[in-house]
Amino acid sequence: MDHTIAAISTPNGAGGMGVIRISGKDSLEVAESVFRSVSGKKLKEMKGYTAAFGTIEDDGEVIDEAVALVFRAPHSYTGENVVELSCHGGMYITRRVLRAVLSHGARPAEGGEFTKRAFLNGKLGLTEAESVMDIISASGAQSARAALSTMEGSLRKRIDSVREALLELAAHLAAWADYPEDEIPEIDENDLNQGLEKGIGELKSLLSTYDAGKIIREGVDTVIAGRPNVGKSTLMNLLAGCERSIVTDVPGTTRDIIEETVMLGNVPLRLSDTAGLRSTDDIVESIGVKRARERLESAGLVFAVFDASSTLTHEDRELICSLEGAPVVAIINKTDLPSEIDTEYIKSRIGHVVFISAKNDKDTSELRCAVEDIAGTAEFDPSLGILANERQYGSAQDALHSLEEAVSALKAGMTFDAITILIEDAINCLLELTGERVTEAVVDKVFSHFCVGK
Repeated sequence: MDHTIAAISTPNGAGGMGVIRISGKDSLEVAESVFRSVSGKKLKEMKGYTAAFGTIEDDGEVIDEAVALVFRAPHSYTGENVVELSCHGGMYITRRVLRAVLSHGARPAEGGEFTKRAFLNGKLGLTEAESVMDIISASGAQSARAALSTMEGSLRKRIDSVREALLELAAHLAAWADYPEDEIPEIDENDLNQGLEKGIGELKSLLSTYDAGKIIREGVDTVIAGRPNVGKSTLMNLLAGCERSIVTDVPGTTRDIIEETVMLGNVPLRLSDTAGLRSTDDIVESIGVKRARERLESAGLVFAVFDASSTLTHEDRELICSLEGAPVVAIINKTDLPSEIDTEYIKSRIGHVVFISAKNDKDTSELRCAVEDIAGTAEFDPSLGILANERQYGSAQDALHSLEEAVSALKAGMTFDAITILIEDAINCLLELTGERVTEAVVDKVFSHFCVGK
């Protein structure tokens, strides 16, 4: 925190502009060493939220034209004095400007160090800081809205609501135990139990958001499976919106796994088009079939594709049996042809069945609804505040366990002192979740996942 740090905050590569961010107590002096305003005005004389146009110079050489934007502490992203130098984009220019800044007193920023300083300076809570990377890595509108909602404090408000209620319970218990001579109302066990149960309910509701939120952020590993020539590759191309897989009438065309990430509704799918499942003497195709079966075992979602124009084969029935209990959508393809398939058998074994002609149809709404139903994202509300990662989930889970133990202790007739300790344990877990009471090791781990420049 004593050093002034600098980094390129825009992606490396050709672009219209690049931004070099400088933060720390000497950031104005460092920027002043390389920036020359055309007006002659010094950066140290400028107010916060003001900009100046000029040039970047180093050792008497003009590197580029630039705009210097000044932010004064504490009204900046990091809470420190910050200068952002906006120059022309391009790998050479931005790195050359950064090198000049570093040669005049700044040190290279570590991954996430700007946001880490914002957290340490009280500009962001830990959950809000973590949402910054979620915004950067958002793959769709829902994941971006969820991350933005968290950054604006929606998760923090849910946690604070639970914590404040628990603090009231703990304070009442402590006051009643420590000051028996005062006229403090006696603890009513029913009220205490109701307060604990309310906290348990709210934490369970919060924990229930994790799986859907994770799917919205990270997507689902989805395998397209079926026997040869049922239309797997055609479905892949339909969902990808391009000719991603080769489509022919020759069985066994797909011999390796073809991968593509697509958005289906608000769910990102990491699609894998696999080799047709059948017995074969072809060595190359048999390797593809083996890989397909291996990928099926680890898939988060399976699109089991069947040919509507033919009866169920041994391979079809074998696939259906192997998917028992798995998250699967049965896709009955080639509905533009006369139907010969036993749809009732498929419906009796697989809960979600979709009819489609991947060759002719462009409407995937029925498939989208099935996927959102399985993923639990159909009623997903990104504005409510959700748990975004394993650290947050673990802290909330630990808090829940402490409250459940407190309820058990109350029913077992244990002393209020023991129950108070368990409530305080739950409060501490929630403080760790928001970052108000957290170890340096946890903070370092959180920000180690951030990119340099943010």
